[in-house]
Amino acid sequence: MENKLQDIFQKIAEIEEFNSRKVLEAFWQCNVSEADFNSTTGYGYGDLGRDTLERVYAEIFKSEDALVRVQFISGTHAISTALFALLRPGDTLLCISGKPYDTLTSVIGMDNNPSSLKAFNINTEIIDLKDDDFDIPAIIKYLENNPVKVIEIQRSKGYSLRKSISIEKLEKVIKEIRKVNKDVIIMVDNCYCEFVTKKEPTQVGADICVGSLIKNLGGGIAENGGYIVGRRDLIKLCSERLNVCGEAKEVGPSLGASKRLYQGLYMAPSVVAASLKTGVLAAFLLEELGYQVDPRWNEERVDIVTAIKFNDKDTLIKFVQGIQSGSAIDALSLPIPAPMPGYAEDIIMASGSFVQGSSIELSCDGPLREPYIAYLQGGLSYAYGKIGVLKAIENIKK
Repeated sequence: MENKLQDIFQKIAEIEEFNSRKVLEAFWQCNVSEADFNSTTGYGYGDLGRDTLERVYAEIFKSEDALVRVQFISGTHAISTALFALLRPGDTLLCISGKPYDTLTSVIGMDNNPSSLKAFNINTEIIDLKDDDFDIPAIIKYLENNPVKVIEIQRSKGYSLRKSISIEKLEKVIKEIRKVNKDVIIMVDNCYCEFVTKKEPTQVGADICVGSLIKNLGGGIAENGGYIVGRRDLIKLCSERLNVCGEAKEVGPSLGASKRLYQGLYMAPSVVAASLKTGVLAAFLLEELGYQVDPRWNEERVDIVTAIKFNDKDTLIKFVQGIQSGSAIDALSLPIPAPMPGYAEDIIMASGSFVQGSSIELSCDGPLREPYIAYLQGGLSYAYGKIGVLKAIENIKK
């Protein structure tokens, strides 16, 4: 079985080595030292390790500046912070990769949340993808006829069956946008996509890029946090939104987390590679069983997520429960569908992880709605990922 996967695994290993060198060169360039692991409390003034880590992130993403903080509680929090920092009453946010991920529904105001962008008179417009790619004519037409302050792009598929967006498609649409509007801020939700390929969104023209540290870049070691990288003026706005006007990046204690953030980033290329190999294996085995998966086992991957279409509620539940039983933590727990904050439907989620909600560790989740899709991601090592996937498949075969 795994002999068929070796060519794909070899390509994953080449990208792992490329990104490992990228990380090491950033560490060397920024002269990371043991002193950077020291902790600060209170206001966090003069936190050298925090400031150095942000320079490391800026170097990796080839961007002007970065905001990397444990004060971000999730990727959604980092995205929300960026949107509220960049938009003002009367502005328009244009989402060009379709409806954003479920947890952003309240942020945008699609449910009329009184704390949303909509409540501050910030308008949101959505242009759907067309054949799993950007609808460039529709985007250009809208930009030619309407003022837009921020364009938002979500690379990963979220809870849908659309394909995730490659760096090549991203680069193409950014070039087309710049022909029409050189000033619009292009913001990319990069969750699940970091280190999957050799380039990041800020290397192909994005102004700002956002993600979570309990996904790819935390390497399974970071216990919380998020990042925003991009133009220096925009990062300052984001830091003032997260912290306080006038103090920006100067405050925010590391609270003893610095070593874990550095070490997680150091491990991230190899952990992402393990996650990708786990996803390839899962796709191969589930396709053999007749299930529709995306991406297919031999397709190029742009994130660590594998979507599995079960068309049956009970099979979805059994697969997710099987992933939980193959986890290191809480393996005896039995996940059941339940309401979760930020989601319209009940969610079933397996995450027997060392960090609560960590999706770079082997996890699987999905909403209880047709066509009953499970979203598998993570795997700190290929061996652990393989064991978990085989347990889940065994569970749906029973």
